[in-house]
Amino acid sequence: MTVLVELAGVGKRFGQGDPVLDGVDLRVVAGRVIGILGANGSGKSTLLRILAGLSRQSSGTMTGQPTVGYLPDRFPAAQRMGARAYLRHMGRIHGLAGLSEVDVLLDRLALVGGPRMPLRQLSKGNAQKVGLAQAVLVRPDLLVLDEPWSGLDAEAHDVLGELVAETKERGASVVFTDHRPAIAHEHADEVFRIVRGKLSRTEQVDVRGPDVRIVLDGPGEGDWLDEPDVLLTKSTGERVELTVPAPRSDAVLLLALQRGWSVREVVPC
Repeated sequence: MTVLVELAGVGKRFGQGDPVLDGVDLRVVAGRVIGILGANGSGKSTLLRILAGLSRQSSGTMTGQPTVGYLPDRFPAAQRMGARAYLRHMGRIHGLAGLSEVDVLLDRLALVGGPRMPLRQLSKGNAQKVGLAQAVLVRPDLLVLDEPWSGLDAEAHDVLGELVAETKERGASVVFTDHRPAIAHEHADEVFRIVRGKLSRTEQVDVRGPDVRIVLDGPGEGDWLDEPDVLLTKSTGERVELTVPAPRSDAVLLLALQRGWSVREVVPC
């Protein structure tokens, strides 16, 4: 069993604020896929940046230096280059001799606008496709993907699943984040949840079916980021929007009422 990366007691703090990561232990073994669930602000993107070698931990240790392919949650696409030219340029930087894989990847991902479309003119979803192609192009030992399914069309969703499986099949590893348990458990061998910077393993649960968006009006009590059933939160003044798995929606609604919130809307995502 080859360990590519191991984190032991890793913490991250910016300035004098509260820790973003707190005592994280994680072992990434070759040929495995790890999914990490977490709400906005939970620390999952910071954790991935440390795994990718783009940020250093404030405490604890990280061992292992695999080659890494990294897709951030929003691919920086404000460039004049076309998608194909950009990927070929990045391939040369990484010392790739054959660049035919660029066209293969762009064809599989069905880039809207074609391979010559300037990156700055791409939608978020299509920019995400270019970022994904860049991440897998170098055939890394460790593929790190931050919310990779976000913004992709249905066809590209399937292709991404194939790329994750192919990476595993060649003996490399994948670590990805998502806010939907169904996605994480479908594609990952191990699933963890991060809440307020603390990482813990989750059990396989039946979360099939659509997610539900719950809109609440306040003032109510409670911090929804601490609730394991809540996948995503958005707050505007005294209004809060929660995204939860459909089977858990009744429990979340009951908790909201107990905390003094008024339910304004409940709709499938």
